[in-house]
Amino acid sequence: MATDLRRKEELPELTARIIETYQTNGKINHLGHCPLPNLSTVVDIVEDLKEIIFPGYRRRQNLHLGNVAYHVGDLIDSLHDALTQQFARALRHEFDLRNNSSCGGDSEIDFEALGQTKTLEFLDKVPGVRELLASDVQAAYDGDPAATSLDEIIFCYPGLEAITVQRLAHELYLLQVPIIPRMMTEWAHSRTGIDIHPGANIGPSFFIDHGTGVVIGETTDIAANVKIYQGVTLGALSFPKDENGNIIRGRKRHPTIEERVVIYANATILGGDTVVGAGSTIGASVSLTRSVRPNTLVTVEKPSLRFLEK
Repeated sequence: MATDLRRKEELPELTARIIETYQTNGKINHLGHCPLPNLSTVVDIVEDLKEIIFPGYRRRQNLHLGNVAYHVGDLIDSLHDALTQQFARALRHEFDLRNNSSCGGDSEIDFEALGQTKTLEFLDKVPGVRELLASDVQAAYDGDPAATSLDEIIFCYPGLEAITVQRLAHELYLLQVPIIPRMMTEWAHSRTGIDIHPGANIGPSFFIDHGTGVVIGETTDIAANVKIYQGVTLGALSFPKDENGNIIRGRKRHPTIEERVVIYANATILGGDTVVGAGSTIGASVSLTRSVRPNTLVTVEKPSLRFLEK
């Protein structure tokens, strides 16, 4: 009884104190506004897209050319509705942020119609994304002697999971759909330990081996047939600021990696002006802040090892 009494006395007071912070720390509330994109819905959208890209590997099995059209047609139909709603929410929210308004204010923009337009443009990109991912799967098989089949790569490789989500999110990034591309790639980041910004421009036949700890920044350009290992960072050297000390956005901050480059574990390549020339190899644990000519091997001088008897 005493425990129940204490609960009845203390929990309402605690609730009131929490609610009070919603006024004092309003920057991390979203109250009294139009709905934001929903994370669980966005995740469901990604899973449906992966079902379309890799049919027969995910939830629905026993698919064949005689019935796959019905399955994909149902998915496309539900994706159209879900994407339209989520895009409309994201577009309306961005408008409100820019115009200090609420729920689209007095705007004459039809956000649902705009969301539908972007949905159709995005879904039109899916066949091309499949072509790119097919090249990525083949690159993983060709680049990893431990791989026994393409099926194993599709089922098991976290690098393919991360690049699948990023390639989809990149199309949304190019269509200027707000916030949702980042929601997608950060969800993939949480699952794989691989952090690829949706803005990164990545060519075909891209392979991330092992993958944990890889970071690829927004303005990175990666050409065809590039292979990187775990712990690689393709990052910014510094963040330029304006006269008021605010970060200047929209500039190229991350490196360019040309064709057929291999970057080994824990290498760090920084800077928007840094270009790694075609055919080069960057060794493990290299820290690089200047450009490399094509067909160059960059390594850290071997440290000396000491062996002491205990």
